[in-house]
Amino acid sequence: MKAILVHTPGGPEQLRLDDIAVPTPAAGQALVKIYKSGVNFIDIYFRSGLYKAEPPFSIGMEGAGVVEAVGEGVTDVAVGDRVAYAMQRGSYAEYAVVPSWQLVKMPDGLDYAQGAAAMLQGMTAHYLTHSTWPLKPGDTCLVHAAAGGAGLLIVQMAKMRGATVIGTTSTAAKAEKAREAGADHMILYTEADFAVEARKLTAGRGVDVVYDSVGASTFEQSLDSLRPRGLMVSFGNASGPVPPVAPLTLNNKGSLFLTRPTLAHHCANRDELLWRAGDVLGWVDDGKLKLHIEKTYALSDAAQAQIDLASRKTTGKLLLDTIT
Repeated sequence: MKAILVHTPGGPEQLRLDDIAVPTPAAGQALVKIYKSGVNFIDIYFRSGLYKAEPPFSIGMEGAGVVEAVGEGVTDVAVGDRVAYAMQRGSYAEYAVVPSWQLVKMPDGLDYAQGAAAMLQGMTAHYLTHSTWPLKPGDTCLVHAAAGGAGLLIVQMAKMRGATVIGTTSTAAKAEKAREAGADHMILYTEADFAVEARKLTAGRGVDVVYDSVGASTFEQSLDSLRPRGLMVSFGNASGPVPPVAPLTLNNKGSLFLTRPTLAHHCANRDELLWRAGDVLGWVDDGKLKLHIEKTYALSDAAQAQIDLASRKTTGKLLLDTIT
């Protein structure tokens, strides 16, 4: 089978299309024929070496396809099931073995592109808005990269929960995408200090929570956007990892709270996974949650997909077509 492997961490050129054997599912695993794979920043973090893996290693954390075989003891899925998943590295490939408990059956109305586009970023948006800071009417959140794949979903879920959404992005075209998703206010961080603007929009109070996937370049201003005892949610490193923070900084800026969450800790068992994925896929199926899939690349063009994602010039979701 064809699969993208990283033999030496580094730049996009380290993504190599190799021929490897089709894996065999062990006990508790299923073999999935992958039709579509999601492209996410976490893939770049592994490829670059920011997140560690022993080379040569597979890449890609999200896919959708059909179960072709199951290992001993598997009861969660059966051969022929149409499934989607996240949190298991190896989706940049024609086949992947996945722990069966992580596989979610897709509604009949969804295609593989929708399944692959919804899982990782959709469940991330779900835990951020439903668990990390459970938004409610009267809350105001600041969403960075509001026109990105995760950002558009966070905006929509925040509005479902009755919150006011302030988004940031780099261009007027991207701002319009976020407004279409429901953002109440948009700030072009290329033209204005978003912390200053966020305080103006909240009559000087500051926002209740910041959802920040950008990292190093926005961290300090994000803290400055918060109200006293507000929550800073740093959940990505698009501009690089955040440097160490002195606890006294949080005190001086208003007894702030800081968290660095990850999806795996919010889908720690099958019940929680089925809750979050069930909500996300169900909302997509009934039209309540809109996906924006910007582009689908061939598996052999995975490097270009990551270059385009890292450029932050795209909006919505990027996918790989893994049928070669």
